Amino acid sequence: MDEHAAAHDVQPTETADTGNKVNEEQNAHEQTPEQLLAAELAVANDKYVRLYAEFENYKRRISKERLELMQTAGKEIIASLLPVIDDFERALKAFETAKELGPLKEGVSLVGHKLKSILANQGLKEMESIGKPFDAELQEAITNIPAPNDELKGKVIDEVEKGYFLHGKVLRHAKVVVGS
Repeated sequence: MDEHAAAHDVQPTETADTGNKVNEEQNAHEQTPEQLLAAELAVANDKYVRLYAEFENYKRRISKERLELMQTAGKEIIASLLPVIDDFERALKAFETAKELGPLKEGVSLVGHKLKSILANQGLKEMESIGKPFDAELQEAITNIPAPNDELKGKVIDEVEKGYFLHGKVLRHAKVVVGS
């Protein structure tokens, strides 16, 4: 009888395990709408947290790249201006010992031309203002003076400070005298 009782005791346990497995499968298929929504919400929340973290990393990386770009953007221009600085230093030394100013004037003029050429290669262009109608988008009127003739009324008579474009956009407005 002990064997029969032992077998009897084991049998209900196995049936109980089998019943639990069946109940778990039924529960999985018979989840309430609230449970399904909670599971979907957990998945969506996990996706959101991951995407948010990924986006924050992206913003940090882009910010760092921009900073590096801004710090090194002028490097090429500055390097191209170093020979001009050297030329100006030589010109200043030559002024100290020069007896004639003609060759020095020509040398300084060449240095100025070299500087303008380097800047033009970087996209800098001078504004043409004198004799043209005043344009508040491009020029800043310093003063108005009586025009020497009627043709120059409302036009730029003199340029106090040149204006410049950089890649087609105004870098600095020209400071001008306008005829009235």
